[in-house]
Amino acid sequence: MIEKTSTSSLTRRALLGAFASTALVAAPTYSKAAGYLRGSGDIRRLKMYSARTGEKIDMIYWVEGDYIKDAVKEVHHFMRDWRTNDVKYIDLRTIDIMAASHNILDVNEPYMLLSGYRSPKTNAMLRARSSGVAKNSLHMKGQAADLRLSSRSVSQVSRAAVSCHGGGVGRYSGSNFVHMDCGPVRSWGR
Repeated sequence: MIEKTSTSSLTRRALLGAFASTALVAAPTYSKAAGYLRGSGDIRRLKMYSARTGEKIDMIYWVEGDYIKDAVKEVHHFMRDWRTNDVKYIDLRTIDIMAASHNILDVNEPYMLLSGYRSPKTNAMLRARSSGVAKNSLHMKGQAADLRLSSRSVSQVSRAAVSCHGGGVGRYSGSNFVHMDCGPVRSWGR
């Protein structure tokens, strides 16, 4: 005999908890820039580490339609210019693209953050060393991140980011990282 359970005995918290555990591993479908995370559930999570500072974050930063202020503030600090220690507001759209791409890749490994916010001083220094650094880089506006996953290729990470249709995606295979930003939708590199 099949036993019936009453849905009235389930609490909202129990349902959210059950849904949250499955939403973290579900690979969502993305159709438009405004829907990066449509279908990914009621929570958004970001996992990163910085080899430069030794810091790590693994946090839920969005629940049921609302950004968690303290979590977002911690992301801003984590993605600071490590050379100058300057902190800048990181555009939430960039954070969402990073989280959506991570979900699509279906990995537990955190991103390695190579570059988040860059102060004008840092950007000028990097630009003097490399022709690949834009004069008006979106990194200086807190709208870009350079990321790496050791378990996935540059091609795999960039395809996931491109599928979000949320901004720019640069493939830097020679340096083994992917650039993600919330600027105009475009892609470059190999």
